[in-house]
Amino acid sequence: MVRGDHIYVRRGRRYTHHGIDCGDGSVIHYIGRRTGIRRVGRTPFEDFAAGSRVRVRRYRHARSAEETLRTAESLIGTTDYHLIRNNCEHFAVWCRTGRSRSRQVRRWFLAALGTTSVAIVQTPGLHIVLIGLIGAGLFAITRPRAPWPSG
Repeated sequence: MVRGDHIYVRRGRRYTHHGIDCGDGSVIHYIGRRTGIRRVGRTPFEDFAAGSRVRVRRYRHARSAEETLRTAESLIGTTDYHLIRNNCEHFAVWCRTGRSRSRQVRRWFLAALGTTSVAIVQTPGLHIVLIGLIGAGLFAITRPRAPWPSG
């Protein structure tokens, strides 16, 4: 791991937590309680890892380490966390690439789509198959947005 890397750790079997390695033994990431206000902050590497193995997400096209870190530092103190539209993964990907994306949210969306996207409605003499209506609604609420100004 080096300065400016997008790093992440597994938290149980359900999700991963993401941040930006500062290269000085600290990490910038969303911090705060699950039930309270979350904000972007800088913590010691050990606090970020919380005993889990830290991994690096690699990119073909990414910002320089300096630009990645400058972007992350400029967002310290922001509190616009949202589990689906603006989580720690969105933050780290944004800092590293300038694009707001979350593989986790996409996987959750696809899992929900796969289990709820087909419904059969029966009316007297008519069978209608509704495909994707629920999935389309889920996509509308989970579509990533760029929550931060570029730069």
